[in-house]
Amino acid sequence: MTDLILALDVKSGTDACCIAGAASDYLDAIKIGYPLVLSEGIGISKRLSEFGLPMIADFKVADIPNTSALIAEEVFTHGFSAIICHGFVGDDSVLACVNMAHEYGGECYVVAEMSHPGATRFFHGGVAEEIAGLVRETGADGIIAPATRPERTRILRSLIGDKKILSPGVGAQGGDIGMLAGIVDGIIVGRAIYQAPNPLKAAEKYSNELKIHDGDSA
Repeated sequence: MTDLILALDVKSGTDACCIAGAASDYLDAIKIGYPLVLSEGIGISKRLSEFGLPMIADFKVADIPNTSALIAEEVFTHGFSAIICHGFVGDDSVLACVNMAHEYGGECYVVAEMSHPGATRFFHGGVAEEIAGLVRETGADGIIAPATRPERTRILRSLIGDKKILSPGVGAQGGDIGMLAGIVDGIIVGRAIYQAPNPLKAAEKYSNELKIHDGDSA
């Protein structure tokens, strides 16, 4: 089954908890990044953990190995289940995140290609493929690949075997769940849920859509 992951990119801890609480029955994980953590502090993870969902730290870590390891350690000591890092910094920096994640029983995902239009300037035409190879070399758990360019995600799937793919870009960015059926392990949805008048109904809609397409691809 394909997971539904909420990208909770709000800045208010109160709003974050209200949205997560409302939608939690239809979610498989919550991804939080800099907007919420810079506003509320990394301790917001304790409040969100009350909903019983795995939490992914989307910090897109891109630093030297020692600093990357320190960031990852903070992430996992605060209860996160996974961390996202960049691959363009090289194998040693990725490996620092991977090793720290695995030391804590967590996962590390590497950004292979991003979902916004400008990403094609650098994360395209060979670079993403190199990063996919790096994921296999370092033992990372998977990649981030775009729902907005499913043809690219299919290519990356062919390169990483049974590693996981989490795919952002469904909803506000226009990605189509149906185009990713059977290719990815998790769909990341942000604004289409957290900015919806009724986040519960929005999450239910995407959850049901995933179930339909999972059935079609079985």
